[in-house]
Amino acid sequence: MMTSRERMPSVEIPGVFSIAGDEQGTTVMEFGLVSVVFITMLIGMFDIGQSAYAQAILNGAVQEAARTSSLETGDTTVADDRVLSLVNNVAPGATIQSTRTSYFDFNDIDRPEKWNDGNFDNTCNVGETYVDENGNGQWDEDIGLSGNGGAGDVVIYTVTLTYDPLFPIPFWDNADATRSLEAVAIKKNQPFADQTGYGSNAGVC
Repeated sequence: MMTSRERMPSVEIPGVFSIAGDEQGTTVMEFGLVSVVFITMLIGMFDIGQSAYAQAILNGAVQEAARTSSLETGDTTVADDRVLSLVNNVAPGATIQSTRTSYFDFNDIDRPEKWNDGNFDNTCNVGETYVDENGNGQWDEDIGLSGNGGAGDVVIYTVTLTYDPLFPIPFWDNADATRSLEAVAIKKNQPFADQTGYGSNAGVC
């Protein structure tokens, strides 16, 4: 019989323990897992950075264009082209859409034309009379007129920038979708002539 001091001979299964203790390739596997997350975050930072930089350039370009357009010699087409030229340095292939809405004064922004609101529903209807202040032949909830206005007018200049990202984020739905940014500038045209006031013709809704 075996005494307690005697040991049973060890039995080794070839390859099992050697595989379990083999750490070769661990670093490569860990790098493969971590690198996906790291690279995704890095590209995301580039995408956000491009957007932030493009927004800053757009804001400055729109302010500059609004100032030049407020002069008597201002050319709105040239101003828009200048904005596009500046933002294309940050967002190649970008496109812009611009609108200008003019008002007689700052107090008139988003103001409706005067009317007799007989039924107190805040809308000109059912034969209520109004003053066609902007002279377009209809009652308007916003008295502003499309365009750059005239001398002394207040102009709201809005530009929407559309571009394709240089760094679309991988593995994200719609990561390469078109991005849109907007900038707004409000300027008063220079008093290079007498300012034209609002009309007083009456109308019926």
